[in-house]
This record gives sequence, structure tokens and C-alpha cells, in this order.
Amino acid sequence: MKTRLRALFCDHLSIMRGKYLPHSKIGDDDTRFCRSVFGTHYDRDLLDAPGSMVKQGLPDMELRWRGEEIRDSWHASTKIVLGDLYDDAGELLTLCPRGALKRAVAGWQARGLTPKVGIELEAFALQPDDYGRLVPYDAPGGVVYGTGPFADPLRFNDRIWAMADEMGFSLDMITAEFDSPQFEYTLTFDDAVKAVDDIVLFRLMAREIALEYGIVLTFMPKPVAQAGGSGMHVNLSFTDEAGGNALSSGPRGGPEHMNDLARGCLAGFLHHHKGLAGLIAPTANSYMRLQPGSLSGFWQNWGGDHRNVTTRISSEGGAKARLEHRMADASSNPYTTVAALLQAARLGVEQGYALGPMETGDGFDRTDTRESTAMTLKGAVADLEKDVALTQAVGPDLIANHVYMKQKEVRKTRDLEGDALRDFYVHFV
Repeated sequence: MKTRLRALFCDHLSIMRGKYLPHSKIGDDDTRFCRSVFGTHYDRDLLDAPGSMVKQGLPDMELRWRGEEIRDSWHASTKIVLGDLYDDAGELLTLCPRGALKRAVAGWQARGLTPKVGIELEAFALQPDDYGRLVPYDAPGGVVYGTGPFADPLRFNDRIWAMADEMGFSLDMITAEFDSPQFEYTLTFDDAVKAVDDIVLFRLMAREIALEYGIVLTFMPKPVAQAGGSGMHVNLSFTDEAGGNALSSGPRGGPEHMNDLARGCLAGFLHHHKGLAGLIAPTANSYMRLQPGSLSGFWQNWGGDHRNVTTRISSEGGAKARLEHRMADASSNPYTTVAALLQAARLGVEQGYALGPMETGDGFDRTDTRESTAMTLKGAVADLEKDVALTQAVGPDLIANHVYMKQKEVRKTRDLEGDALRDFYVHFV
């Protein structure tokens, strides 16, 4: 077989959609999809969501890519590429999450700063039992920071690492997390669009490789009710025009060494805390994870080297100075998530939001703040609708589509519990 091309985009539900295309498409090129994908829900219900044009004939949209961004795939005789979505008038589709991230990056570049991103993913490994029901992967020797066969008896993570090397992903770490069989995957910092391109392809690769071993590797926020949650921690910094880390005020990091840029970004995160939740923790299952005392980004707070606050200020300074935002989970679209965080941070800098005091509580028995995310997806989506500044910054068309789909999701999942709620999502995220 001649080498083919797998052309992909990450949709409003964080599902990877694409086509296999012939060898002739390897280069600068394009292909068409039905725009009404943006009205399709997890259960394949086709809805007349804003911008989806379901009732206007289900027209085309176009995926365009550049040949220089085509890369090797984890499948034989296959190249892979991510692209941008355009409408039938040739304009960048306002629903395109990758386009939203590019707009957010451009807003910072206009200020002379280039956003850098590093993402930490957490995932649970599940496998079918004798009756076909999904249960936690049998790794009874798994412990937090576990490595080797006791944490991963099938060694599927070894294959993921080897394939990541072959594809050119720059892995910082794979390790077992606190709740076995949970794993963490971290890629190194890169320019924002490149970093998110890598994370969405890595996530897809990891899930597809694990499936070859009979493992359903799910990045959904709370697939095992008795265990902890899985987040998608987003680490942010900015390179200035001289190539330095603009968040750094010297060799030491931490709250006592934050500069004005860091304070402004942090104030933006806190000011838009409630609205962000509806966008970056976007499923009913997300609110099983977002709870008090769960190290999850529930509280509207910040701190230093403190895992029970939403925004953690790294104690590392110099080139490694960064802010770590801990609310998001990987049921969100990573492009939309990073775009929303960059826009919230930019608003904080430009609007001069006041920064409240640092959290002094432990986050388990005592917390200073009483403000938090909503307790349900319904409440979080309502909070997002109220956040006009964030909506305008991220993109009103994208937000309108998101809100409509999530309001429908509230109703679709209202009566689902336990495995039924998990199974609504588990094969997609």
C-alpha cells in the first residue's frame, strides 16, 4: 500500500475526527467535511446547534493543512496531520477550536510575548471483565510514582513511550498516579499551538495503542467513582522578544518573586474562575471530579507549591518560571482550554483586575475562599454565559455552540448514574 494521509481535527466534544486520504494529498492540501459535525453529540444525536447549519442544508466546511506539518504516524504506511477549518466562503471557521487558540496566541504576540505551554495529562486504564463490563485494569501492585510491571503488567506504556520517540514527541514523564490504575503523561514546553497539536495527537496515539492491549485508556475526569479524578494541568509561560522568560523576575520563583505579568495573569484566572469551568471542565462527569478537597481546581484561589489550589506558582524561577492551572480535564478540547486560559490571563493583564490574597488553608479541612466553581455542569454553563468578557475574547460563535451542546448534555445525562454515566463518555475521551 502506498503511504496514505490521515487528516484530523479535534471537534467541540474533544473527539478526533478525520479521513484517510490517498498519497497524492501529502503536501499543502485540503479536504471537506460536513459542517454539521458541530451539531453532533456523543450519542450521535444531530442537533441544530448555533453555527452547525443543520437546518440550512448541512453544508461543507474545509480542513486545510500545510505539508510541513505532516508527520509520521504510529500506523504503518500512514502519515498524519492536523489542520484548520474554513467555512464555505473561505474564511476561518469561527467554531474551529484550533483557530480560537491561534487568535489567543496572536493577542499575546501583539504585546511582544509568545505563549509557551506544557500540559500534564492523567488517565485511567480500564479493561473488560468476563462479562464485557469495563473494570479497572488489573495492576494490584500499582502505587503512586510506580514504574515497571507491578504498575503496568502488560507494559503498554513502554510501547507508548517507544512510539512517542519514533513520532518525535518530547516526553517529560510517564508514571503511575495515586489511584491505580491511573497514569500521568507529560510533554515538554513548546509554543502554544505546537504543544497542543502534540498533546491531542499523543492522547489519540496513547488510546489507540492501549486498545491493542485490550485496554480502554480514558482521559475522562472521573471514570472510577471510588477513585480520584484525572485532570489536564496547563503550565503557561511567555517568551519575550529577547528570548527570555517574561514571567521570571530572577533565579527564584514562588509567590514572593512574582512580577507584574504573573500577577496580572493570575488575577485573570481568578476573575474568570467560574466562567472558565463551563468551558474547560465541560462534562457532567467533570463535576464528580471538581469537588472540595480533591486537588482539582474547585476553589477560586491560588498559592505557591500547593496542590490544593487552582493556580499553583512554581518555585522554579529563571527559564522555568511558570503558572500551573489545575482546573481543566481532558474531556475538554485542549485547543479551547488553552485559548480560554490565555484569554483570561490577557484580560487580567489588560483590565488590571485586583489580585486577592494567597490561600493559606490546607485545602482539606480549611480554605480561605468561599468562592468556587459550580457544583454541576448546568451551573457551570450558566456561569460561562454570564461571563461576557471571556465569551467575547474566546469567540462568541464558539461559545454559543458550546453552551447549546452542553445544555443538551445536561438533559441527556440527568438520569444517568454510575457505569451508565461513565459509558456515555468513556469511548470518546
